[in-house]
Amino acid sequence: MLMDNMIAYAEIDEILNLLEDRYREKVPEKVRNFFKEEKMVDYVPTIDIKIPLIQQNLKRETIVLLSILNLIYWCDTLEEKQEILDELSNNEKEKQDLLEKYNPDNLFKKRQEEKQEVAHIEELSVVEYKKPNFIQKILSKIARLFKK
Repeated sequence: MLMDNMIAYAEIDEILNLLEDRYREKVPEKVRNFFKEEKMVDYVPTIDIKIPLIQQNLKRETIVLLSILNLIYWCDTLEEKQEILDELSNNEKEKQDLLEKYNPDNLFKKRQEEKQEVAHIEELSVVEYKKPNFIQKILSKIARLFKK
């Protein structure tokens, strides 16, 4: 986890260096220095400015940090900020729905419930066997005589 963060800091530092001055300067120097100081020194990210960031195989942490930087420093209006917050909220709801739907614990619980339903149906379909009484035995013997 720590290594992933250090790689993300290196990627953020590289992205900040590639930005136009007006965007880079919106991020306080203290924040930029943090990324420089905390990044993994021996990792050199290759970021191609001709390719969208989402297609560059960046760490998830990098994308999250870029979203935060965008929200805090690069959004000019409250509407832009609200739009990003709404999108993040929608993403979180979708993630929770997927986690609930595909949670392994729920999958096993569902299978267990299905087994219980099948067992219940089997219980209902079992016919109780009663030993024939004396009169029923006599009647069945007479019926067999007529069939011969």
